[in-house]
Amino acid sequence: MAMNFDFFNKWVQDNLGIRLEAYKERQMQRRIGNIMQTTGAKTLEEYAKILSKDSKAREEFIEHLTINVTEFYRNKDIFDEFEDVLKKIVVKNTSRPKIWSAACSTGAEPYTLAMILDKNKINGSIVATDIDKVILDKAKSGRYSLHELKNVSKTDISNYFSKREDGDYEVKPGLKQKITFKRHDLLKDCYESRCDVIVCRNVTIYFKPDARDEVYQNFADALNKGGIFFTGATETINNPEQFGLKKVASFIYQKA
Repeated sequence: MAMNFDFFNKWVQDNLGIRLEAYKERQMQRRIGNIMQTTGAKTLEEYAKILSKDSKAREEFIEHLTINVTEFYRNKDIFDEFEDVLKKIVVKNTSRPKIWSAACSTGAEPYTLAMILDKNKINGSIVATDIDKVILDKAKSGRYSLHELKNVSKTDISNYFSKREDGDYEVKPGLKQKITFKRHDLLKDCYESRCDVIVCRNVTIYFKPDARDEVYQNFADALNKGGIFFTGATETINNPEQFGLKKVASFIYQKA
C-alpha cells in the first residue's frame, strides 16, 4: 500500500508543529504506519482527518511518535562518570549550576539529576523539557512503580520517595521543587540559555545527520563557557570541535 508521506509530513508540521522530515525516514514511517492502523485509517489522508477531529487520537499519535524510553540512572557507570565530572569541573565554575534535561520523557532523568545534586550538596536548578505533553504530565506527577525504580538504591528510595497506597512510589516534594517542567521541541523551539550542564541522552540517534548537528550546535550555544554536555551511550560525537566542544569523558563534552 502506497503511503503519501510527503503530504503527511507537511500536514503534521502545519497542524501539529512537528518536523517529521528531521527524523530517520524508515524508523519514523514504520512508527506512523503502526499507530495509524489502530484507528482503522487506510491512508495517511484518512489518518490526517482523524487526527484533525479527535484530540485523543492526536495525543496517542504524539506519544507514539516520540521515543519515550528512559529509566533512572540509565547506564549507571556512565552516570558515575558524569557525577565525577560534575564535582570536578562544574562546581568549580559555579556554586549554583543550571542544568537542562532535554527530552526528559517520563522524568526519570531529571529526578536522577536532582538526587545527584542533593547527595553532593550542590544547590543547583533543573529545567526538564519534552515535546510530549502527556509524558510531561507523568513526569510532573513523579509517580513510579517499583519496577521503574529498579536502578535506584533502597537508601535513595527511602530518602527521596514516598510509598503510595496503590503500591507505587512518588517523588518527595523537596526533590520535585528542584525541577521545572515545560514543553519544548528540540527541532523548532528556542533553546534554554546560560546552562552549566545540558543532558540529552538517546534522542539524537533518531535524527537525520543535518538535524542532529543542528541540535548539537544549539546545545553548544546554550552552554556557558566551560559548561558540560552529556549525551547517551549510543551518541558519540565524532568531531566535537566543530561545535566548540571537547571530550572530557565517555559521552561527556565541555564547551571550550
